[in-house]
Amino acid sequence: QDFKDLRALCLSQGLLFEDATFPAHISSIGPTLLPEEKLWQVQWKRPTELQRNPYLIMDGVSRFDIMQGEIGDCWMLAALGSLTLRKQFLENVLPKDQGFQDDYAGIFHFRFWQYGEWVDVVIDDRLPFLNGRYLSVHPRTSNEFWPSLLEKAYAKLRGSYQNLNGGYLSDALVDLTGGVQVQFSLKDPPPDLEEILKAADKSRCLMGCSTSGQSSRNIELRNGIVQGHAYTVTGAVKIPYKNGWKHIIRIWNPWGHGEWRGPWSDDSPQWDRVEPKYREALLRNKDDGEFW
Repeated sequence: QDFKDLRALCLSQGLLFEDATFPAHISSIGPTLLPEEKLWQVQWKRPTELQRNPYLIMDGVSRFDIMQGEIGDCWMLAALGSLTLRKQFLENVLPKDQGFQDDYAGIFHFRFWQYGEWVDVVIDDRLPFLNGRYLSVHPRTSNEFWPSLLEKAYAKLRGSYQNLNGGYLSDALVDLTGGVQVQFSLKDPPPDLEEILKAADKSRCLMGCSTSGQSSRNIELRNGIVQGHAYTVTGAVKIPYKNGWKHIIRIWNPWGHGEWRGPWSDDSPQWDRVEPKYREALLRNKDDGEFW
């Protein structure tokens, strides 16, 4: 599908685009994502029906724009969170030639890396809702829609929303960048893992991590970490602590809330022993899903 041709056609006819190849229909959700009676209750709404003044992007793109919806696609959203930190990659995935303000015709497009080339995926902007709530990722700012529309394009690429329900963070990172992925097992980490992470952060790699367990159950442990869940690594630094140095790693939960409660968490006593200039630069004490 050619985005520019389709948009020009819709504009000339005064119509909003309806994508017959990924329709506003149960087939695009997938047969087993929801119980059957709920499947029939899914409604599709355009951002222009939800908000008087929708935007694709407001005040730039940030990981804090993303809050996971009903679909278990934390693996994809954690990769997306990482992508927002590297603006040079983001422009590949999220072309700038579209929006709700100019030439709006209900059509958008996003690009993903598949089998050695960038593939342009065209969608209409009808989003699935269940009982008035987003089935897909929901924006933290109610009138900013890039996360929901990008997720829809990825669902189309994969065949349905159901096919986003569980997956590998490393696959999503490759699909969003065309990069090469490397994995480390934390059961048996390399001895210099902290230095590797710090170097990777400095050289602008995209990083994520995940916990073992069943992703369908989302069990939150007492320490605040969720089993079978994917997270974004958003920073790695070495700071002076007591009489030496301490490596700390910053991690973000794509739920947009729910944080680690152990050492170096937002309220932990460790921060009291850190020089104020480091504490002020690094610590953001709020429940936004991000923690050291």
